Amino acid sequence: MPAPPEQVFALITDWPRHREWMFLTTAAQVGGDTIEAYTGVWPFGFLDTMTITHWEPPALVRVEHTGRVVRGRGAIRVRPRAGGCQVIWAEELRLPFGPLGRALWPLARPVVIALTRRSLRKLATLTRP
Repeated sequence: MPAPPEQVFALITDWPRHREWMFLTTAAQVGGDTIEAYTGVWPFGFLDTMTITHWEPPALVRVEHTGRVVRGRGAIRVRPRAGGCQVIWAEELRLPFGPLGRALWPLARPVVIALTRRSLRKLATLTRP
């Protein structure tokens, strides 16, 4: 990202601004450490509830996904780098729908990766001066 870590971390953790960069997602902090994010276009989508489990600005935020569809852990780390910073986004998720979800993952994976990359490119455009 072409911006300092403090700026990028602040944008990433400004939950209402997720709609500006994360594909088809709106988010809000609904409690001290609780986030709700809806991905999709109503009624076709899902609610992703999360609890912030680690908060270390401007370097790291970790969450526990606690929703019906998305469950598991996630982390976003922001590291200083010449000319800006590097964003590392990692998720360890339990797939929904049991064996069917595991069977469909090879088809869904390339789409999920492409949409994640699109979202991060959009995030980068928001951090440019």
